[in-house]
Amino acid sequence: MDRKTFLKTTLGVAATAALPFFGETRHAEAAGAPIRIGFIALTDCAPVVMAQQLGLFKKYGLNVEVTKEASWANIRDKLITGELSAAHCLFGMPFSVYTGIGGRPGTEIKIAMMLNSNGQAITLDKRLAGAGYGNLAGVRPAINALRKTETPTFAMTFPGGTHDVWLRYWLAAAGIGQNSVKIITIPPPQMVANMKVGNMDGYCVGEPWNGLAVKQNIGFTHLATQDLWKDHPEKALVVNSQFAASRRDDLKKVMKAILEAAAYLDNLDNRRKSAATLGSTAFVNAPADVIDARLEGVYHLGAGLGDKQFKDDYMLFSKRGQVSFPRKSHAIWFMTQYVRFGLLKSAPDYAGIANRLILQDLYKEVAAELKIPVPQDDMKPFIVKLDRAKFNPKNPAAYLKQYPAA
Repeated sequence: MDRKTFLKTTLGVAATAALPFFGETRHAEAAGAPIRIGFIALTDCAPVVMAQQLGLFKKYGLNVEVTKEASWANIRDKLITGELSAAHCLFGMPFSVYTGIGGRPGTEIKIAMMLNSNGQAITLDKRLAGAGYGNLAGVRPAINALRKTETPTFAMTFPGGTHDVWLRYWLAAAGIGQNSVKIITIPPPQMVANMKVGNMDGYCVGEPWNGLAVKQNIGFTHLATQDLWKDHPEKALVVNSQFAASRRDDLKKVMKAILEAAAYLDNLDNRRKSAATLGSTAFVNAPADVIDARLEGVYHLGAGLGDKQFKDDYMLFSKRGQVSFPRKSHAIWFMTQYVRFGLLKSAPDYAGIANRLILQDLYKEVAAELKIPVPQDDMKPFIVKLDRAKFNPKNPAAYLKQYPAA
């Protein structure tokens, strides 16, 4: 396949996948029916995959099928129709879908718990190596140099998802207007191949697709997302609304199995053991050494930039419940970014949507039964590391006043 055909094919698939499917809802929520949990080939699918591999779903008497999906749009559609009961999913997706950015307005898929924090990155083409690691002052000159020959193009994975927001936030912090570059949607496992053929100049995605670009000498890691916002929310266990309502006890058991797997994965020795499993073709289909290095916080940056070691803010899965608790304040922050970057033309019902889509009471019930502490920091102000912006979830309108209109 030549380069032109490759580009046409991959962009066509991505564009088609971005279109929401509004077919008939399936009713696979009957008691005793298999529970299908989807995932994307990313390192942070680990809590779902390892819950299966460690026999934790069976421990709780569940019949669970873990299925590999092609794209976030595919996961969205299957969650809506009920073909999937639950999925490893972008934290931002339920809010993007509900507000009409990434789906039909008012469509509900719900967050049961968090799966991880941190562990994503922005990868840039080696031609932008002048930007170094995390050097915001170097980004604008490097990108402007590209403008002499092309329109700078950057990829993310789903409109209004975490990678989309991290990418836009980084561009703004670097003084690059989002409308002055082209932003495209590419499924995570296709990022490296698309960069290799020159489809884009950079992308934001989860691991191992940043580490693999370095290993293949295609790009370099410019910024890990924990250096954008330390301990940011990333993937969540998102569930079909009918499944959550009709099989509540089974959902609680699913959550317990995944919480046990998350605690297992916060042990570095267990991460090393899990890397080979995750790297297999059935799951992430990537070199185990690349998966393991970044799971342990060792980042080979590429482009002669050396290594960066993260001590306490690499990809986290549990942290004794600090990670697993789904915070409504984080949902409100995401929706303010939709307004800030023009994805929404007016402010949504921030608190109302967060209350509707986050099953926080269910999580607290499960945590109490497992004796996992529930953090008490929700709805309290916090600071985003990259630009030191303070966010008060009780006053999102005031927060937005510090930023110019998109």
